[in-house]
Amino acid sequence: MSLAQTKEKATKERLTSMELPLKGWSASARSDAYDRLMGMGLPVRRDEYWKYTRPDAFTSADVPRAAVQEDNDAPIFDALDCHKLVFVDGIYSEEFSDGLSIDGVTLELLSSTSDVDIHWAKSLYGSLEKKGQKPVARPLAAFNSAFAQEGILMHVKKTPPKPISLHYVRESDVSDVMLHHVVKIDEGASITILESGDVAARCNMAIEAEIEKDGQLNHVRAQGRDHERNALTHIFAQLEEQSQFKSFCLTMNGVLTRNETVIEMRGDDGMAHVAGASVGDGDFHHDDTVFITHDALRGESRQVFKKVLRNGATGVFQGKILVKPDAQKTDGYQISQSLLLDDDSQFLAKPELEIYADDVACSHGSTSGAIDEEALFYLRSRGVPAEEATNLLTLAFLAEALEEVENQEISDVLNAHLEGCLKRGC
Repeated sequence: MSLAQTKEKATKERLTSMELPLKGWSASARSDAYDRLMGMGLPVRRDEYWKYTRPDAFTSADVPRAAVQEDNDAPIFDALDCHKLVFVDGIYSEEFSDGLSIDGVTLELLSSTSDVDIHWAKSLYGSLEKKGQKPVARPLAAFNSAFAQEGILMHVKKTPPKPISLHYVRESDVSDVMLHHVVKIDEGASITILESGDVAARCNMAIEAEIEKDGQLNHVRAQGRDHERNALTHIFAQLEEQSQFKSFCLTMNGVLTRNETVIEMRGDDGMAHVAGASVGDGDFHHDDTVFITHDALRGESRQVFKKVLRNGATGVFQGKILVKPDAQKTDGYQISQSLLLDDDSQFLAKPELEIYADDVACSHGSTSGAIDEEALFYLRSRGVPAEEATNLLTLAFLAEALEEVENQEISDVLNAHLEGCLKRGC
């Protein structure tokens, strides 16, 4: 069977029992996304951008069962003063949320606006995802745009008094969730969005963010400790003049996680920082895939990813910086590193630079290695137990990625969470 036939068969099987929600303001965008999906077909292992990560769990009609892990800890960001919005198995919970009203921001549910014909999000929904399909096809993102029926529509008109925290709770071992958030940040406004928790047994999530001149989006995600989940996330961000986008993700568990970030820097003097830290054990498979396009003057981008792997865990990094001809004075930095705590784990990296401008400063590097035996011996010789010494060196290794979180309160919470997880062995 040819590749095209294989993809067509897989796509038809996946969509057999699904109904395209064609009504209201999002109908045309959904129809367009559906056509894109059918034209591309769902991904298979032979696709270049899926050769390190099997897409089967996300393309199968059957949801991989994932046992719900009992977690008595409070949500990670509850220690912060946040405006909290809670989703339980992908459904917004009015009972556990702080409501859809906060100064400076219009908050609406995708589901509650489905029958409206005119909406501010109409020009955005699916549009950034559509742009992000070139030069690399991302059919599972188009799948999300076509079929997602819930998410937050967030119009930031002025800076709100506190961060907005999106917390996800999973109660079913076969929950299959698609969420699509749309964020529009007006000129001069800024917002911090926090994400945390175990979304579903299988989830496909997307964020589309348009950041106007002088706007700023700070995004921090802490993916839950639920080990058996299969998680796929997409962020599509478009930056205008002097705008900033910063995203950080901490992952401590999960049998399969793929986080994709696609950024278009189309305004002069923009800044985009994307970072991640992950710790995995056993059948853990974690994939960070990033594509940043510089299409304006004096843009700055950073990609900083660190992974700690043990007992056969697998880490993947695919990062690309594309500098277009008019994007002079671009400053692009990319680093991906892994710490392998045994001989069975592996780190697969594909760093890329594609540059068509001649006045740029771009660099990339990727390393993989074992723990520093001299440092470990030094700590042990001072009476530090082996496990604690390993944890200290792990924290030191991950520090560069965690330093990308500028807000000290949030950084402290992430560090405390990471230390606690390492002590518990999760």
